[in-house]
Amino acid sequence: MDWEITVHGPPGARHTVLLLPGGLSTAEFYAEVAAQPTLADIRLVAATLPGHGGSPPPDDPTVEACARAAAKLAADYGSDVVVGYSMGANVALEMAATEGFTGPIVLLAPSFSTPDEMLTLRVLDRLALVLGHLPYAAMLGFTDVALNAARVPPERRNVLGREVRKNNPRQLRRLFRAYLHYLRVHGSVAERLCAAGVPAWVVHAERGDGGLTAAERRTLTACPHTTVVTVPGTSWFLPNEKPELVADLILGALP
Repeated sequence: MDWEITVHGPPGARHTVLLLPGGLSTAEFYAEVAAQPTLADIRLVAATLPGHGGSPPPDDPTVEACARAAAKLAADYGSDVVVGYSMGANVALEMAATEGFTGPIVLLAPSFSTPDEMLTLRVLDRLALVLGHLPYAAMLGFTDVALNAARVPPERRNVLGREVRKNNPRQLRRLFRAYLHYLRVHGSVAERLCAAGVPAWVVHAERGDGGLTAAERRTLTACPHTTVVTVPGTSWFLPNEKPELVADLILGALP
């Protein structure tokens, strides 16, 4: 897979963290996190998921294939921690579940099952069966509406909006279909995370970025290696709206 990568921090840093953004997003969505002074001495490698944000599409669109490629990327950069947001969190989870990466992982707004995922995405996937890529083209047209909910300066909303509009609707249809298939096949990947046995932080806002079913919350709370973090209030874009929190989680996860 071809990765579009942005590296922040000193090349000779003692620690390296791999940052995986979510669907539609690019490495630019971690700029607020990378700007945190507490992370100045850490090398942060932000890697756009292949096929998203207009990046080169993968031959194999599955979450499993992306996780294998991301595990190799983590190894190539000597990553100590992997942080994933939204779909990137599911890729990080799968890296741990297959032992492609055995270090700590921070999962920001992951979906452990289809009920966790936004209804909009599930509806788009259904509509695409009849209308092809057109529903995803329409979705990109509403990018600015969604970003207006983000508590970031207007100039940053413009930058992030331009990144999202780079997406190819035909590729999105293919990528999101594979992603939803992954969730449906497993039913819930909460047990999969627990069985991986790696230190993991699962982070959701009270409202906005999805959530957990009651059964998933019980599973994760009972898992000795997993910490569930609930962010008060509403957040749709955790890395951009809560970068201080993400930085603190990274520092806490470092060995």
